[in-house]
Amino acid sequence: MNFPDRLRLPFAFDPARLNADLKALDADPWHDHAVRQNYSGNWDVLPLRAAAGETHPVRLVVVPPGTTKFADQPALSRCRYFREVVAAFACPVQAVRLMRLTPGSVIKEHYDHELGMEDGFARIHVPVATNPQVDFRLNGVRVDMVEGSAWYMRLRDPHSVVNGGTTDRIHLVIDVVANAWLVDLFRPNP
Repeated sequence: MNFPDRLRLPFAFDPARLNADLKALDADPWHDHAVRQNYSGNWDVLPLRAAAGETHPVRLVVVPPGTTKFADQPALSRCRYFREVVAAFACPVQAVRLMRLTPGSVIKEHYDHELGMEDGFARIHVPVATNPQVDFRLNGVRVDMVEGSAWYMRLRDPHSVVNGGTTDRIHLVIDVVANAWLVDLFRPNP
């Protein structure tokens, strides 16, 4: 099967409930994204599910290659709706995190290894907070994502983000193993 480089998935999550869970994490520590050469400004991460047994901030944010066991982080236990969102994806869930790009910050064009349906993995983005001046580009084409939507993007392809707005852009990012359930979401409806 040929997979597109992006697909809006058939989910609509409640933006108010997403934001309520986000507020419940106000006191939790965010960690700078570990790959500093990929951005300018402030891009940070709050891990909600990570490699099992990890405690080092970098290894909570960047999954070590070959990791097969994952565990929920304490922050996720306080976020009932985030847990419901993650559970909506009927496939094996690996890492889950909130990713925040502050106003005026830029994620430079880059690509992530083996992050496409063709590789057996998918990264799902659920915007929690965004603004119209967020410019997310995949293969040079803008992807407009509204709060509460869910998107697959083949991030082994070149992508970049500019937050030209005055508010944070925060996505709930869910890494999953592609299975038959997920593949079926890509099939056209009869």
